[in-house]
Amino acid sequence: MTETKSPSLSVENETSAQPRNQGRKQAKNTASGQRGNTNRSGTNKGNGGNNKKLKGKLRAKITALEQELDDARANAAEFPLARPARMKRRHWGVILSFFLFVLAPVVAVNFYLWTVAEDQYVSTTGFTVRSQENSGASDLLGGLASFASASTASDSDILFEFIQSQEMVRVVDQQLDLREHYSQHWPTDWAFAIWPDASIEQLVWYWSRVVKISYDSGSGLIEVQASAYDAEYSQAITKAILGASQTRINTLNEQARSDAMGYAEADLAEALERLKDAREALTQFRTRTQIVDPTADIQGRMGVMNNLQQQLAQALIDYDVLLGSVGANDPRVQKSEQRIAVIKERIQLERANLTSSGEDVASSQDYPALLSEYERLNVDLQFAEETYRAALTALDAARDNASRQSRYLATYISPSLAQEAEAPQRVMIGGLASLFLLFIWSIGVLIYYSIRDRS
Repeated sequence: MTETKSPSLSVENETSAQPRNQGRKQAKNTASGQRGNTNRSGTNKGNGGNNKKLKGKLRAKITALEQELDDARANAAEFPLARPARMKRRHWGVILSFFLFVLAPVVAVNFYLWTVAEDQYVSTTGFTVRSQENSGASDLLGGLASFASASTASDSDILFEFIQSQEMVRVVDQQLDLREHYSQHWPTDWAFAIWPDASIEQLVWYWSRVVKISYDSGSGLIEVQASAYDAEYSQAITKAILGASQTRINTLNEQARSDAMGYAEADLAEALERLKDAREALTQFRTRTQIVDPTADIQGRMGVMNNLQQQLAQALIDYDVLLGSVGANDPRVQKSEQRIAVIKERIQLERANLTSSGEDVASSQDYPALLSEYERLNVDLQFAEETYRAALTALDAARDNASRQSRYLATYISPSLAQEAEAPQRVMIGGLASLFLLFIWSIGVLIYYSIRDRS
């Protein structure tokens, strides 16, 4: 708090300061006058008498100023600057509030921490999720292996939330009976113990007090600290957390494997069904058309046509040769003409068969349409066979990937066994309580004086 100067003090200071300032000014003037007189005496030796008179006057003035200064000091001593301060009722109230709201609670908190609160031992463990690299045939399937593994960062996120979950508390409670251990000092150590009939939700709330989790999302490292009234029990808690986390990672692995196998088996079943349909459609086509392979059939017919064309050409040559040597009425010429007519008729019939699927041109199906249908069915069959082979390869890769563990829990800090109690942190808790109470009390005092000054 800053001190306020009283009006009497400022007036006396001004009164005592004025003679001092006047004395200093007179002394400066005297010194300057003496220097001036010395210079004049050096230049004009005839003025020595005047200088002596001037010095006498200056001494008289200095004596008068000193007398005034002494009088001013005497007056200041007779009238005091301010009255001595006295304790008032509000001052006693502030002191009493400090004892009630700061000192007494701080003493009570420290008394509880150092005499009532039980020692707790801390066990530490650290782990992270590692993933094996997939290689071989699984890399050739265009990312199929991605169904069997996920990023380790997301797995660490899952474990971070799982350790704080109700499921983790239930698993550890079934193994170690958390209520029995942490309620053994109830209600004596009521601040750090839990009541025996606590519900699972209350046990989860208490779990967040005794189990501290540190997680680095960048590296995926997880560090867990568990505190208990016994060193072996705290180590058992960290081991249980480690085991439950490993079980959860294995469950995620199994789920990923099951999903990968399920997708591969579903793709294989779909490919097999498509292959069956394609083969059945081709079989129905062959049964309906009585043609095994229209391509081979048309090649055979084209061979017949080519043979007939060759025979026709040879018959025409023979006819021309025969006609040049005998007459037109010769029986051999008529027989040659008859042979040529038969060959031409056969060629016309074969040409008609090339555009139909039967001997009866009027009732048969269009042969080019049959050939187009056969090619379409053949392409569907080839595609179904390729899809089926790819599905078989994918199933083998998924089965190979499922036969090994793609993710596992790597422990970089084994569950430790404490030798000395580290909790509760009495010095830190006591210091924070003192600072908090002092801060609240200071704000209350400032608010009180602010309201008082305004009123």
